[in-house]
Amino acid sequence: MIAKISGGKDTAGLIRYLFDAKKAKDHTDPHLVASWDGFAPDPGRTDDFDAAKRLLVADLDLHVKQARRLGRAPEKHVWHCSVRAAETDRRLSDEEWAGIARRIVAVTGIAPDGDPDGCRWVAVRHASDHIHIAATKVRADLRAARHWNDYLTADRELAAIEKEYGLFQVVRGDRTAAKRPTRAEQEKARRAGHDKPARERLRATVRTAVAAATSTEEFIHFLNYTDGVLVEVVYFPSGDVRGYKFASEDTTTASKEPVWFSGSELAPDLSFPKIQERLENIDPQPANQPGRRGPNPWHQATAAAERIPHRLDQPDEAASQAHLAAFGEALDALPLLAPGPLRHQLREAATTFERATRSRIRAEHHHARVLRNAVRAMVREAAPRDGAVLAMFLDAAILAVIAAARWHQLHHHDQQVAASQQTLLHLQAAYDQAAATPLTALAQRRPPQQTVDRYIRHLRQAAPEHAEQIIEDPAFDALTAALAEAETAGHDPEQLLQQAADQRALDDACRPARVLSWRIQRLSARRAPSTRARAAQARSTTRAGSVAPRPYAPDHTTTAAPVQAQPQARRR
Repeated sequence: MIAKISGGKDTAGLIRYLFDAKKAKDHTDPHLVASWDGFAPDPGRTDDFDAAKRLLVADLDLHVKQARRLGRAPEKHVWHCSVRAAETDRRLSDEEWAGIARRIVAVTGIAPDGDPDGCRWVAVRHASDHIHIAATKVRADLRAARHWNDYLTADRELAAIEKEYGLFQVVRGDRTAAKRPTRAEQEKARRAGHDKPARERLRATVRTAVAAATSTEEFIHFLNYTDGVLVEVVYFPSGDVRGYKFASEDTTTASKEPVWFSGSELAPDLSFPKIQERLENIDPQPANQPGRRGPNPWHQATAAAERIPHRLDQPDEAASQAHLAAFGEALDALPLLAPGPLRHQLREAATTFERATRSRIRAEHHHARVLRNAVRAMVREAAPRDGAVLAMFLDAAILAVIAAARWHQLHHHDQQVAASQQTLLHLQAAYDQAAATPLTALAQRRPPQQTVDRYIRHLRQAAPEHAEQIIEDPAFDALTAALAEAETAGHDPEQLLQQAADQRALDDACRPARVLSWRIQRLSARRAPSTRARAAQARSTTRAGSVAPRPYAPDHTTTAAPVQAQPQARRR
């Protein structure tokens, strides 16, 4: 059930609308189902409609007129709440709707239980699936009703009603969602031929700029050079920055002035203080040094994304929220870096997951520096020619979103759970498209059967529970090719395969051969250990006796820590 609450100052106008059965097509049988005392005149159940309507308005306005003579009446004295059931819900009786109305006026403070001085109200039913509650906000003791936070209290009561009555349970938020475009904004966008209102388009643009920038100055610079976007910095009298406001060049007022939105009007996490807080937790990007090649930022971002499920398993909720916010920035940046055919799905994934990046838990952004820094480094590099690096990241991103859905579910963040589940559909579609070509090309370099047989023996030792599924997978040829190329580069395939299997258990993967292929490729891109290092590791293993050998870990600062799997959900 959904409640909508508004106010006004015309009791007669509201009653006239509620009982109108001529102009409003869905008003089929207007009548009262409940009232403040059970004896209010019902214009829908009398032969003299006009007389009953005048009596009802006079009764509702009685205390308002008395308070007005004393100068106490509020200017907007009408309280209006509509309560609508879901399309799939059963048809409720008048008695059931009456009970629901009494509970709503009680919890909102309009007519508290046991209070003889509560406000006067009526509940009107003029369609099968909803009622309207009309009340005047002056009590019998001529004090104004205390209905502060009425929408939230009504919403909580409706959640309880849904369970008690066996109705569809609406996904409810925590007041951290971005503000929806108004109907006027939607109509203006439709008339102008835009698929989305200016508010939503600006929100996506500003989020992308935040994901790419390393400072507030660079953030403003990006937006100033974005076609169709206006940005203005607002200052305090002291000269300090107060905030930003944004506008779209194609959306203006009747006087041709831009329609400005502050950052907080676009989304709660796009206010100036929150943007500044996020950008302060980013390290300066190192300058390129001739002859020296730094770590691959795509591999760094993939390793950081692979660790997100492990981070979300930890008790530090502020750190978990920070990792989700940083991961959202990574998704915001992907459409800038991906090939054209993938951009639509990636934009949809970023837009959808935006809802899952916020909750009532305050993020401590310093926990997610690694992923944020990697994303900024990705943006500053040329777009990768090899689609494999994008497929690697999407492979890790899918698991991160599954983990995000679980984390939000544990914290009862219903809207964020729904957003994560919808994001998976878009990421899966983008991944299938991105992975097809590199996997096919890799499979064509399958090594000889003798080498394949040796890899199968290693595989059965590294992942005995999944070995047969991996061998039968069509992507197994790609996996053997990746192992062969890693071995040619100087890596030990047995230890490399063991490390790839240990990084994250494969219980949640429908196509574990694909997952291992990407891990092997990413791990083998690092510098292989020298002969002396291998010999030292072998001697250490021999001295350890019965102790299990340690997984092979190349000497690199971005080596991913093993991450516990969560076997409940499955993917690919």
